[in-house]
Parts: sequence; structure tokens; C-alpha cells
Amino acid sequence: MKKYLIGVPVLFLAAAGVAVVLFARQNGITPAYVTHGPGVATGIGAKLLCSAEYVMNSDREQAFADVVQYTPLLAELDVDYDDTAKSVTAAFWGMSESTATFVPGLGCAIDYPGYNQRRDIATRDTAKSTQPWPAGSTVETINDKVQATVTAPVAADNDVGLDTRALLVVHRGQIVAEAYGPNTSADSRLLGWSMAKSLTAVMLGNLEMRGLIDLSAPPGFASWASDDRAAIRIDHLLTMTDGLDFSEQYQPGDRATSMLFTEPSSAGFAVTSEALHSPGKVFNYSSGTANLLAQLHQDTLGSPQKAYDDFQTHIVEALGIQNGIFEMDAAGTFVGSSYFYAPARDWARLGQLMLNGGTLNGNRVVTAGWVKRATQPNTSGNEPAYGYQWWLNDGNEYMRFPDLPADAFFANGNRQQTVMVLPSQDTVIVRLGWTSGRYPVNDNFRKILSTLGD
Repeated sequence: MKKYLIGVPVLFLAAAGVAVVLFARQNGITPAYVTHGPGVATGIGAKLLCSAEYVMNSDREQAFADVVQYTPLLAELDVDYDDTAKSVTAAFWGMSESTATFVPGLGCAIDYPGYNQRRDIATRDTAKSTQPWPAGSTVETINDKVQATVTAPVAADNDVGLDTRALLVVHRGQIVAEAYGPNTSADSRLLGWSMAKSLTAVMLGNLEMRGLIDLSAPPGFASWASDDRAAIRIDHLLTMTDGLDFSEQYQPGDRATSMLFTEPSSAGFAVTSEALHSPGKVFNYSSGTANLLAQLHQDTLGSPQKAYDDFQTHIVEALGIQNGIFEMDAAGTFVGSSYFYAPARDWARLGQLMLNGGTLNGNRVVTAGWVKRATQPNTSGNEPAYGYQWWLNDGNEYMRFPDLPADAFFANGNRQQTVMVLPSQDTVIVRLGWTSGRYPVNDNFRKILSTLGD
């Protein structure tokens, strides 16, 4: 990985373009990669490697290998780290270049001219506590029998390339087992990807509890007022039954990749999505919808600074989060679809909040009624087993995990991130890693549950 020299001749750019076409053909890559691939590739590289370096403190070679898993195209990136500016620049054959910069307390975002909102936000350090978990960081409640059932699958996972980096079990409100993969510890921030959606939903639930928002009302986006999108309510967005036309295929040129890696405002891009179905009828998984919810959180509070302060007070401090960072985009809005980085113990706090019916550490964060609504099937005809940005085990024709309780629900993220809440077992299980295929949630979590309650 080296710094790429820009200012290359036009002849070289033309040759690079031909090389991209040949590369795409050789690797079975679609034509959209040729048009959109370089910009998306440098955006992915700059953003994820910046966060890996300055938010996660990852090994650089491991971080690069993680990124390359998404497509062989990313192996062609030239990457430069600027430790003075705390920025990462990724370049692709002289055809595209992107830079992402770290801001303390807010993480990394791709830089765009004229977008400096993140730098104007006054952040504050999260207070650390040595109280017992979940109020603080002390864990003295490990159960040896459960611990053995957790340690073994982490080792086995990594022997076969499933790359589990953290596996943690909470039972009856206490951490009873936790195991970590190589170069990972109880303090390591790990990317939850779409598990951030579940956190974003909790943020909206907190605003509702405080009387600041009506989740049955329209979101109030001005551009929607005079067309079919005027019928969309906030609860349609929460259940992803809004009917918007948003593609989540993660190919160059797809709306999800454009939003996350080539646009300064994730919500500003998502709000342009057109109506495709009547609200409430069709489930369509959409990171764009989650970012609209994050924009709504900010709009309700009034500014990026107020949204940040409110999150710190009513979510971070209330839950006792010790080491999490919720990244904002270049426009100064939380990337509610994707970018909350936190250790397994902090992710477990989110699950325990839901298990407790909306309270943690003596603080009520959302109402019990909101938790009940958030974990009920939606009204769609194609995918009812999805609540307020939380996946449900039951609700479709077949349970997602047949050997887990029907009342289980979970946050889920790319690379098989999971916060599984099992109310009937009084248990939360957190799994974080970087698995390119499927992860045996059903089998591994069933074995863990079999050791509890003795």
C-alpha cells in the first residue's frame, strides 16, 4: 500500500480504463463496475480503512484484507495514511481518489468540498466506570461451564475461516461468558454494520417517550409533501414498509453503495427515493430508510450539535456505553444505517435494554409499549417478521432459527454481526466478526442456551 501519484497523463487514464474493463471481465464483474467502480472502490477503501485505523486501532494488513473481501477490485487500491491529519487516502489507477478524515468522538467520514459540519461539533469524552456491568466495565460473573461453551466455538470458527472476533453471553442481567479472537479484547471497538439500524430505532423511541415525536405521523420531509410519499408515516420507515424504491444490492451504481461511499449526505441522497409501493404493503430492506430515520432524529432536535448532545445524554450515558462511537457523514448526520463501532460489552447493553423492556441502569430509555411494538410483525405481505429495525425469529411462515425460542429477536449486520435477545431465556448473545458467508447462529446459540440455568 503506497501513496498514489495523481496528475497522470490522459493517455495513462485511457489505458487504465481499458485495464479496468479487462479486470472486470476476468473477475466476472458487471459493467457497472467500469462506470461506477473506481469511485465506489476509493470511497470504501478510504472510509473503512480510516475507521479501522483511528476508531478500531486495527492492524493495517488485517484491515486491508477485510476490505478486499468485498471484491477483488479493492486489492488494486493504493492507500496512504496521514497520521498527522488522521486521514486515509485511497486511489484507484489514477481514475479516482477519496480521502476520509477522523474527528475525535465522531470517527471517520469521506471528505467533500464545502462539507465541514462534523468539525464544528463540540464532542465530549464518555465517562468510564469501574462499576459492575452494565453500569460499568467490571465483569466478575463468568460461569465456567458457559465460558467453555463460548471459548470452543470462537476457536473452531477461526480454524475454519469464519473469523469470529467476539462472542459474549448475558444471562439474568450478568455477563456469564465472553471470548475474543486474535488481536481483539473486551475493549476493542468492532463495526456492527446494520446493527446500527436497531440503535437508531431506539433513538427514535426515546424521542417518542419524551414527547418530542409522534411515530404515527408523517416524517415531514418537504419534498414528499405533494406526491405519493406524503402517505408515508414514520412507523412505515421503522418497519421498512415505506414503499420507497431503494436498491440494497451493494454493487457499484446501486443506491446503497452510492449513498454510503460517494455522497456527502446519506439522508440527502435517500430522501430522493421515489415511491414504488403503497406504504405498509411491501417490506423492502433499505439502508436509505435507516438514514432517513437518523435525519429525522436530527430534524426533531434541531441541529447536528443538538443531535450529538442528545445521543450522548439519553443513549450513551443512560445505557452506560463505555467505548462506542457513532459516526456521522460529511453533512454532520449520524449514519444510522451502518456506522456504530463498539465493543461486545457495549453492544450487549443495547440487547439488555430491549430485554428489560426499555430500562437499563435504573434509566428508562424507551417505554415498555415501544419495545412491544418494536418487536411485533409488520403489516407487509412478503416479510412480516421484522419490527422497528429489529429482526424477529417468528412471524413468517417458518422461524428463522428453528432451534431458538420463537420470542427471540435480533439486531443483524453485514459479516454476520448479531445481538440476539431471547426474552424467554432471560439471555442476550452478541456475536461480532468478519464472516463472508453464513454463520451457524442456530447451532452455536442453541448449544450456548443448553448450558444456561444450571
